Parts: sequence; structure tokens; C-alpha cells
Amino acid sequence: MPAVAPRHVRRTRRPGRPRRPRGSTAVRRTGWLVAAALALLAAVLLSLSVGSRPLAPGEVWHALLSGGGGGPGDGGHIAAQVVREMRLPRTLVGIMVGAALGLAGAVLQGLTRNPIAEPGILGISQGAAVAVVLAIAFAGVHTLAGYIWFAFAGAGLAAVVVYTIAARGRGGATPVKLALAGAAINALLASVVAAVLTTRAATLDEFRFWQIGSLSGRDAEIAAQIWPFLLVGIALVVRAARGLDALALGDDVARGLGQNIAAVRITGGLGAAVLTGVAVAAAGPIAFVGLAVPHLARALVGSGHRWLLPLSALLGPVILLVSDVIGRVIFPPSEVPAGVMTALIGVPFLIALVRRSRVAAA
Repeated sequence: MPAVAPRHVRRTRRPGRPRRPRGSTAVRRTGWLVAAALALLAAVLLSLSVGSRPLAPGEVWHALLSGGGGGPGDGGHIAAQVVREMRLPRTLVGIMVGAALGLAGAVLQGLTRNPIAEPGILGISQGAAVAVVLAIAFAGVHTLAGYIWFAFAGAGLAAVVVYTIAARGRGGATPVKLALAGAAINALLASVVAAVLTTRAATLDEFRFWQIGSLSGRDAEIAAQIWPFLLVGIALVVRAARGLDALALGDDVARGLGQNIAAVRITGGLGAAVLTGVAVAAAGPIAFVGLAVPHLARALVGSGHRWLLPLSALLGPVILLVSDVIGRVIFPPSEVPAGVMTALIGVPFLIALVRRSRVAAA
């Protein structure tokens, strides 16, 4: 009679719980994408409805489709003007800026393997700030539409300088060297901004309204100027997505998988620079969206950039638009800029992230 294995041995050899099918994981992730898209639609409706003149969703829909109708003195015409000329361009800029910041943050965290990386880590935001200060002080530029080109050029130049410095020496542009070079350039550019502002009081008065970060006053002209660059940035980060997944395993493993590390870093870094330049040029430096959104998206769909990038692009506008709406109603009739509200929301998030990292490290 053959020997019978002990009960506990037989249990260990028997398969345990059936693994969750891959299809169910994909369905769950798709569900989060759909939920984020619905949340974005709700945030857009909220942004179009809420303000100094509250509008019902039906009024907003009627204003978008028919222009409100009626004579120039009736309420429908006024509602159409409010929605189409003021709130719709502001909302479109918010969608583009939020998506750009969310994507840029996800890419930078992937490139640097740094959980607190965000678009300002490479000095890109300060590069844009320097360019805007110089444009106001020495080029006589005094409009948002004029700021945007200087801000974009400054952001791009700062990114190139940071990468050039980090790429020198042994090992090329490693995550640590990128972070250190970004911190150094960021400090240098901040001192340049301070030097100009302390010697030109009129420049300070004008610059501070851009520096605080806001969607107020953004019109259709700004939206029309930034969307081509947004598409270029999205194309670059999508191209780098597979390489970012490999980089998460370490440089040696990524090389073993056939990835060109330098090409991935250049493509991803350039895409993040373009996206950050778009966001900062259009709305000023808005903090914490690029930091918080990738972490939230990663908690929902995992670290694979195939899912992380689209979810970050959806959640970024949700957070920015909701912050902007809260800023409109918290102290009526005045507005709190969106950059202030995102910072107020982001500081507790950053504290929670630090505490969680400390616990994990322990």
C-alpha cells in the first residue's frame, strides 16, 4: 500500500487560491479610467456652473448649444456670454494645464525613481519665471498672451541646461545627478528672479499675479496657443512609456531588456519639459498637482505607465478644476487663485507621503 503524504504536505502541494485572471485586472483598471473620465466631466460642469453668477446645468447646456437665444437684455444672453466668453476658455486651459502637470509628474517620477519628484524638480518652473520677469522688466511685455512665449522658452532652456550638466561625467544623466543639477539650477534661477524684483518695484507688482498660479483671466487665445505644444509633449511621453517601465527595474535590467537608457531619458525628459512649459506658461507655477496626481493614479492602477499616464492625464484636470472652483466660492466675491488652493490641498498630502515613507523605511 503506497504511503500517504501527511495532510499538511498535501495541502502545500495543492494549488492555493486561484489567481486573479489578468482580464479582471484590466477590467478594474479600465473601470478606474472610466470613473476618472466621468469625474472630469463632472468637474467641467462644475467649473462652467459655479462662480459669481451661479448657473444651473440646464442653463450651461443651453448656453453651449444655442448661445442662450433671446434678445441682448435677457438672462439667456447673459448666461451665454458668461459661459462662452469667460468660463469655457478658463475651463479648457484648466483641462490642458492639469493634464500636462499630471503627465509631467508621472514621467519625472519614473525617470528619477524619486517619489517626491514633480515638474519643478528640474528647475523648469524657475526657468519660466526668469523669462517672464525679464520680459516684464526689459522687453515691455505686459499681457498673459505675451508671457506665454517667454515662459515656454525659459522652461525649455532650463531643462536643456539641467540635462547637459547632469549628462557630463561618468554614468551620464543618472536620476541622482538630474535631481542635484535641477536643485542647483533652481536655486540659481530663483536668485536671479529675486535680484530683478528687488531692483524693479513695478515688475514685482505685475509679476506676482502670474507667479502665484491661477486660471483667472485665461482666454481662448491662450488655449489656442498652448494646445499644439501639449500634443507634442503627450506624443513624447507616450513614446517613452515602455522604457519608463524598464527603468523602474534599474538601469542594468533595462539595458538587458534592450532599452536605450539615454534615449528613454532624453525623450521622457523632453516630453516632461514641454508639458511643464505648457502648464507654467499658461497658468503660472501651480504646485503639487504634478506631485500628488501620479501617486493617486499609481494607487489605483499600479505602476505600469500604459495605465498610469492616461489616468494621470485625467486626474490632473479634475484636481485643478475642483481647486479652482473652491477658490471661487470660499471667500466671495473675491477669488483665491488655483495655485494657492492646490498648495493647501497638496501640503497635507506631502506630509502623509513623508509619514508613509518613514513607516515603510522602518
